[in-house]
Amino acid sequence: MKRQTLAVTGLATAALLLTACAGGAPAPTSGGDAAPTELRIGNFIDLTSWDPAIADIGFNAPYLSAVYDPLVAIDGTGEPQPALATDWEYSDDFTLLTMNLRSDATFSDGAAFDAEAAVANLEYLRAGTISREAYLNVDRVTAVDEDTIEIHLTARDDRLLYFMGLGRSYMAAPEAIAAGTLAEAPVGSGPYLLSADTVPGSEYRFEKVADHWAGAQFPFGRVSVLPMQDPTARNNALEAGQIDVSYGDATTIAMAEDNGWNVAAQTASWVGLRINDHTGSVLEPLGDVRVRQALNYAFDGQALLDSVGEGQGTATNQLFAAGFPGNDPKLDDRYAHDIDRAKALLAEAGYGDGFAVTLPMAPPFQPWQPAVEQVFGDLGITVSWDEFQYADYQSNAPNYPMFIAVLAVDSNPAATIARQLTVPQWYMPSPDIAEFPKLQAQVDAALAAAPGVEQDAEIRTLNELVTEDAWHVVWYQSDNIYVSVPGVTVEPVTGMMFPALRQIQPES
Repeated sequence: MKRQTLAVTGLATAALLLTACAGGAPAPTSGGDAAPTELRIGNFIDLTSWDPAIADIGFNAPYLSAVYDPLVAIDGTGEPQPALATDWEYSDDFTLLTMNLRSDATFSDGAAFDAEAAVANLEYLRAGTISREAYLNVDRVTAVDEDTIEIHLTARDDRLLYFMGLGRSYMAAPEAIAAGTLAEAPVGSGPYLLSADTVPGSEYRFEKVADHWAGAQFPFGRVSVLPMQDPTARNNALEAGQIDVSYGDATTIAMAEDNGWNVAAQTASWVGLRINDHTGSVLEPLGDVRVRQALNYAFDGQALLDSVGEGQGTATNQLFAAGFPGNDPKLDDRYAHDIDRAKALLAEAGYGDGFAVTLPMAPPFQPWQPAVEQVFGDLGITVSWDEFQYADYQSNAPNYPMFIAVLAVDSNPAATIARQLTVPQWYMPSPDIAEFPKLQAQVDAALAAAPGVEQDAEIRTLNELVTEDAWHVVWYQSDNIYVSVPGVTVEPVTGMMFPALRQIQPES
């Protein structure tokens, strides 16, 4: 599932097909509103893998962050934070990243973490099926001394530290990497050890490591993560005191008001029609910007947010995450709902009588299907559907000129450029932005600009151009919601569907 990426996003679509798991006795607490001594988390889906090279970022953070330490962590604003790497520095041309490492971390097999271990891990991750996304511009990694490494880049890459912090720099014991056993069992230097009484698929239990170098950042003596896809099961478990933190929805928010629970929410996904055929080579009408703009005008994003999205998010036509660099609130109503304007644009483009289109459909996307049928019908567009189960949807949807998508957004705008515009993804196997010289030139300008004010301005210009070109039909951006009992707080991280254990702390 996730990776996201269709994450899958406010909904993790693949997860909608998984079986919910719940149960267990109420967690022991210190009493009253004090933080529990044992933290129990109601996650959305099961672990995808213990192997950091093939695990999804999405909902895996609570599992992986228990047993592994990352080189780089991340905070709620998307800024990289020290972890096993204590600090770092780029060369003047941004093609050499030097990292200083901790010298007091030990893997659970007894091996010491050092520069050689970091090199082995980074070489493994940059060759990984999924983790390689973070290291596309890495040429090689070398050890300078026992606690210093150098990451040599083929080109400047403003995404690298962000991706590493999201979950692409978890360090595993080199012997376990060499043995190829990480998918079966984790061997890390993390703050917890996987307990023998874990029940895979139902409840993952972790015991705290004594004298861990960052023990103060992980105050709970025991952690359990329960994959529970069914929202009713999660809500019931939260109300019964069986879990302390839950992935929530609008119902959970209402329950929180009655129970005095804490609620945290942050932008997570964009929802709408993803267009992969901007040149019109497969579906000719999509090659005309007026048609793409017409589709944007035709949908009432706020109505869809209120009905399907339960009001949890932002009605917008933008790809760049709400509340983060690159996003411009002034563009939120660039395509304010106007069906007459949509019809006029179609007529100008020569499609006043509409056209025919076939779209893929899978169960998780059925909530939006009636709206698409109604809007397309109003425009004279004849739509037919090819039915898939979700597992097949992910592999087939990108072959269609457009399709309903729920895709994770990133707080880092350079990551947004990569994942939404330029770097092949499962949902974008053949990016076509290079076919549009003005847009490609602005991408290049944004990525080459000096970090800070200059780059932010160039990225906002790119956002404006992409929005004006109606690159996709974005209806809204949805929020992820996390609810916790008194005594526990959660800091959401845009880019992670569920935060890592660093973001779940006792309430001050």
